[in-house]
Amino acid sequence: MGSLEETCASLRAQIIATEEQLAGLKRDLAKAEAQSAIPASENQSERRWPLLQEEYKRYGRQMIVPQVGLKGKIVSWETLGLLADRVSAGQLKLRSAKVLLVGAGGLGCPAAQYLAGAGVGTIGLIDGDTVEVSNLHRQVLHRTQNVGKYKVDSAIESLRDLNPHPTYIAHRTHLTPSEAPAIFNDYDIILDCTDNPATRYLISDTAVLLGKTLVSASALRTEGQLMVLNHPPRAPGDKTGGPCYRCVFPKPPPADSVVSCADGGIIGPVVGTMGVLQALEAIKVITAPEKNTDGTARRDPPSLHIFSAYSSPLVRTIRLRSRRANCAVCSAEATVTLDTIKSGSTDYVFFCGSANLPSLLGPEERISAHEYNQKHSNVSGSAQPHTVIDVRDKAQFGICSLENSTNIPISDVLASSSSSLQGDGQQAAQIPSWVPSELASDSTNPVYVVCRLGNDSQIVVKKMKELGLDQHGKRFIGDIRGGLKSWKEQVDPEWPEY
Repeated sequence: MGSLEETCASLRAQIIATEEQLAGLKRDLAKAEAQSAIPASENQSERRWPLLQEEYKRYGRQMIVPQVGLKGKIVSWETLGLLADRVSAGQLKLRSAKVLLVGAGGLGCPAAQYLAGAGVGTIGLIDGDTVEVSNLHRQVLHRTQNVGKYKVDSAIESLRDLNPHPTYIAHRTHLTPSEAPAIFNDYDIILDCTDNPATRYLISDTAVLLGKTLVSASALRTEGQLMVLNHPPRAPGDKTGGPCYRCVFPKPPPADSVVSCADGGIIGPVVGTMGVLQALEAIKVITAPEKNTDGTARRDPPSLHIFSAYSSPLVRTIRLRSRRANCAVCSAEATVTLDTIKSGSTDYVFFCGSANLPSLLGPEERISAHEYNQKHSNVSGSAQPHTVIDVRDKAQFGICSLENSTNIPISDVLASSSSSLQGDGQQAAQIPSWVPSELASDSTNPVYVVCRLGNDSQIVVKKMKELGLDQHGKRFIGDIRGGLKSWKEQVDPEWPEY
């Protein structure tokens, strides 16, 4: 068995190496074909025109836009070569720019696509994940045949097909504090395309300390946010620099309040819109003049752009304050340095809290999906009267649900008061509206709570017991351990997985 696994691993490695070699050959061929269309005089080291003929055709539609192309100065009309500088200076800035995207998912894919299409010279992608089927509805660079591949390899494969001219750099790893400074140092602009607070703070801190402008975005369900941070980039203590992520969010959100796309859901075009806007902001930063027409330093006011797909207007903009006087990174009182980041003494996981929820219930308060099915299956004909409460939101409940289960979203439970029974067991005047009649009755039939993964169900069980609905131990109230994911694994292989 071990020998077979080694053979498979070796073959996978050979396929990856061959694909990379093939991609390199395609890129070399495209460049050679482009060069072959240029007269011999233009193949010299000092060409009359700064771009290849193929590049003029490729980028022409954006070079004639004044904000991109009209950046140079015409010293003389006698030399037509200077006209090329006038027309393509913005494009030359793009070609010489080096942009790093942290994350090759829903944000990183469209951002990388448009940066590559625009002709950014060097594009780096860092991501340690592999492509999954659930990614494909929104992570538009990946293809079905690339499921199982590293996301950065899959993305670069598509990007090279789109534009062979840029240099693409793959970082097949998750970003860590020890490696972040060395990776960031080789790039001009950083795009935060991640989805967790700890990494966001790490990215922002490293960008500020290395003097890099950061374009940060996020998206969940139908909404997104976008900010350009540390712009202009200035050393810590310089008040003329743009605010950083810590300036906007000095404290991270509670760990148990952070919802991922896997739990909260996401509409593909929403995260795609935010990724495209990231690319746009990066292009604006790269091509913008350093000074205004009057010679003063150019400085765009920092702003937070909030996108909401089902609202009108779609986008609202909030002006942000400048750097905080007591910011831990960009103020004169900074305590976070490159050394504290690389050494690990700046602990981002501790700062943001653990994302892993502890087990709130004891073993006697939980039941496995298999045990529940054996005990209460109608197939066996021995089903006992009981109540099943599904605490997922209504949209998820509509996708699939256990037979005869009642939907009570956890948001309704958490929004209610904390107690409904007096200490002597007498019922208080008001019972939360989410409590169904069968739970408020004197029945001792067991109650099982289920959710998607077995985390929210524990919270609701605790809440029910705090309300006294277990009748001081006379009625069993517990959860199905592992939620509906374990139901698929242990009971019903055909259960929809989403």
